[in-house]
Amino acid sequence: MANPEATHGVSTSPDVSLDELQLAVRNHSLPLEALRYAITPIGLHYLLIHFDIPRVDPSEWRLVVGGHVRAPLTLTLDDLKRRPAVTRAVTLECAGNGRANLSPRPLSQPWLFEAVGTAEWTGTPLRTLLEAAGPLDGAVDVVFTGLDRGVQGGIEQQYERSLM
Repeated sequence: MANPEATHGVSTSPDVSLDELQLAVRNHSLPLEALRYAITPIGLHYLLIHFDIPRVDPSEWRLVVGGHVRAPLTLTLDDLKRRPAVTRAVTLECAGNGRANLSPRPLSQPWLFEAVGTAEWTGTPLRTLLEAAGPLDGAVDVVFTGLDRGVQGGIEQQYERSLM
């Protein structure tokens, strides 16, 4: 029988639900003792998988920068690799970090404070891509759409997030 609270997306129970337990099997958190490292060791970074991981042919993959821009871009992986690159140590923290302590608690990965990690990332800065596309007046955010798809809340969708 389905959890009746799951349809509302929250739980008032202090117990972890079956839905949350299934997510916990799929994902993992940073062992908090690893916070002593400036760069999170490989394999210890928190992992949150929203949908199935797609198989991607690197030669077919494209990055599209479009929308409210002067000059839409379509770039291959090789195009991106040819651009000037920088390496930065970046700390990522899940927006849901600490959600296990909320009441009512959203039905999702029941993070306490372990959804964080720092890695060195190398690539062309997003800023240079946006400058090349030329955002028009009135552009307010950037929406990132992944290739991963799945069903959430009974609706098939792609994984998307925006930054302002």
